[in-house]
Amino acid sequence: MRFALCNEVVRDLSFPAQCALASSLGYAGLEVAPFTLDAEAPHLLPASRRAGFRRAAAEAGTSITGLHWLLIAPAGLSITSADPAVRARTLEVIERLIGLAADLGAQYLVHGSPAQRQVVTDGDAGRAEATMARIAAWSAAAGVTYCLEPLAARETNWATTVAEAVAIIDRIGNPALRTMLDVCAAGNGEAEAVTALLDRWLPTGRLAHIHLNDRNRRAPGQGSDRFAPILATLRRHGYAGVCGVEPFEYLPDGPGSAAFAAGYLRGALEAAA
Repeated sequence: MRFALCNEVVRDLSFPAQCALASSLGYAGLEVAPFTLDAEAPHLLPASRRAGFRRAAAEAGTSITGLHWLLIAPAGLSITSADPAVRARTLEVIERLIGLAADLGAQYLVHGSPAQRQVVTDGDAGRAEATMARIAAWSAAAGVTYCLEPLAARETNWATTVAEAVAIIDRIGNPALRTMLDVCAAGNGEAEAVTALLDRWLPTGRLAHIHLNDRNRRAPGQGSDRFAPILATLRRHGYAGVCGVEPFEYLPDGPGSAAFAAGYLRGALEAAA
């Protein structure tokens, strides 16, 4: 089990400085939001810049573990739009982001992007699922895992629980497409506790990733959720993947939030032993 810092938390720093900070705090890597690398068209980053980001991580003694917040840039993307041009552009961006992940040495991509997956009609849901099937094939070819992230109903209306996401990936049936658990989303949208969800789904092999954040959107340890039982459950099931630390509100600031989470999780991991 490894902890990665979601890099938008410290996006005001240069990328080499982000890597250095993450390494100094004991994170195994950075989980990168592509828009932090290029605010307009991260999927079109040239090979030289991709190599530079990967080199910066290596020189800091860390790595780029994965990508998330995939469809923030460029603007106007959607996997559910009835407009064929919008869907074609979205598919092109996702395919190129999968290539970006492979070039950066990342192992996984997390598909959250709630505004870009809103469903109004049954046709919208069908288009979203067809998109995931295409994505699964591209991910398998690139040797990466693509995770459909369940998000609470207050954020989106498609794949709002782990069970719903599992049903989607099971219908597609490609092992490169899996799901994950976000503690904040689960705390605000699931009927069961996080530990019960992990007990149910980890043995099935469908959960490929974890996001650690409090249901109040702050860092682990800055709210009511207790993470030692969560980490103990992950350890009991032999989880050997990455846990991305993804607060959305940064207290006292980005670096301070990253440092607090690192210290808190070290203590929680010791308590879980």
